[in-house]
Amino acid sequence: MAPLTPRLVVPIDINKKPWEQEVPLHNRWHPMIPPVAEVKTGEIFRIEMVDWTGGAIKDDNAAVDVKDLDLSTVHYLSGPVRVLDVDGNPAKPGDLLAVEICNLGPLPGDEWGFTAIFDRENGGGFLTDHFPCATKAIWYFEGIYAYSPHIPGVRFPGLTHPGIVGTAPSMELLNIWNEREREVEETGLQSLKLCEVLHSRPLANLPSTKGCFLGKIEEGTPEWERIAREAARTIPGRENGGNCDIKNLGRGSKVYLPVFVDGANLSTGDMHFSQGDGEVAFCGAIEMSGFLELKCEIIRDGMKEYLTPMGPTPLHVNPIFEIGPVEPRFSEWLVFEGISVDESGRQHFLDASVAYKRAVLNAIDYLSRFGYTKEQVYLLLSCCPCEGRISGIVDSPNALATLAIPTSIFDLDIRPKINKVPKGPRLVRNPNIPQCSYDGKLPTTKNPSATT
Repeated sequence: MAPLTPRLVVPIDINKKPWEQEVPLHNRWHPMIPPVAEVKTGEIFRIEMVDWTGGAIKDDNAAVDVKDLDLSTVHYLSGPVRVLDVDGNPAKPGDLLAVEICNLGPLPGDEWGFTAIFDRENGGGFLTDHFPCATKAIWYFEGIYAYSPHIPGVRFPGLTHPGIVGTAPSMELLNIWNEREREVEETGLQSLKLCEVLHSRPLANLPSTKGCFLGKIEEGTPEWERIAREAARTIPGRENGGNCDIKNLGRGSKVYLPVFVDGANLSTGDMHFSQGDGEVAFCGAIEMSGFLELKCEIIRDGMKEYLTPMGPTPLHVNPIFEIGPVEPRFSEWLVFEGISVDESGRQHFLDASVAYKRAVLNAIDYLSRFGYTKEQVYLLLSCCPCEGRISGIVDSPNALATLAIPTSIFDLDIRPKINKVPKGPRLVRNPNIPQCSYDGKLPTTKNPSATT
């Protein structure tokens, strides 16, 4: 029997705005956002999606679109999709939804992507106190490879994956999210010492009607107003999966998602051609429009059977991910270490975030010796297939994190040598990158011993 073409359940027209699509998109989590399609277990179906900004970032040599991006509208998601078993019974709360990624890629005719650093006053990122200016790199795809005219001398195979795969929360779970995130946003600056070292703001993105899209629910109605005030933003990963940004979640992978509402209401988006561990620039993968071809199975009562709650209710669970067999092969890596001592020399106790920040800064400073600007390296480490690790978390007082970079992605040898550091021939051609000025008044963090 000839193989069946996957049924297209959410089409995307790349020439239309997100709000003009035939099947409406959404950018919030809420149990009352109605499904736009229905599938059965065992069926392979296709979901198409816009890039996470809905096409707001352009393929050009300017970064003003990054600086002025309206972040109240992200992420644009395709779905929700209601999942039934072969007998027509929906997935139920307490079940586990197994989602297999059968195929994926960029949308035909839209084979390019972007990586960006947000302005510190509008989004920021992991190193926003070091890199406050909005900056952008455009990437073009050659089959499985990506290259950028803005970061010359680099070419690598992408490990394409969705940044977001998640199920709808129940009302009880949504209330838990909103309560704990509101507490962090309102009291975190006074109570969390890590805020003195990591400068991403806000501390949490709370529900807001601004920029809200709720799929089939008509804007301006009393129902829309009520749900928009309650619906959770899609920025962080949570118990439902969501924005987990696991770079190895490629072709052949499976996601085991907890089910909190009838039908599961599966949504997905934020397609990445490639990403480094941590996605440190925030807009930091190679962001693109794309498609997923998926197959679902329902594991009845799977939450109780396989997931252990880590909190006060049975809802405090996390998904399980099964990584597929298709990945690029790299054999040689240069590994940078970081410990939990910040740029001022202050010791932190077993803080993996401070250690990873130090590892990334060490890598940026090192690679800038080869002719790159530090902004170019920051963007590259956010989107190339580099590997982040927590290498030590028990040896007081230092946590130890590492960042491993595959050396073969460069067209010159980046290893330390006896001779002087060489400059790659392609770097001379275009050392520039689209960038805006930073117009805010927040101070920039300086490492007094770093290279200029």
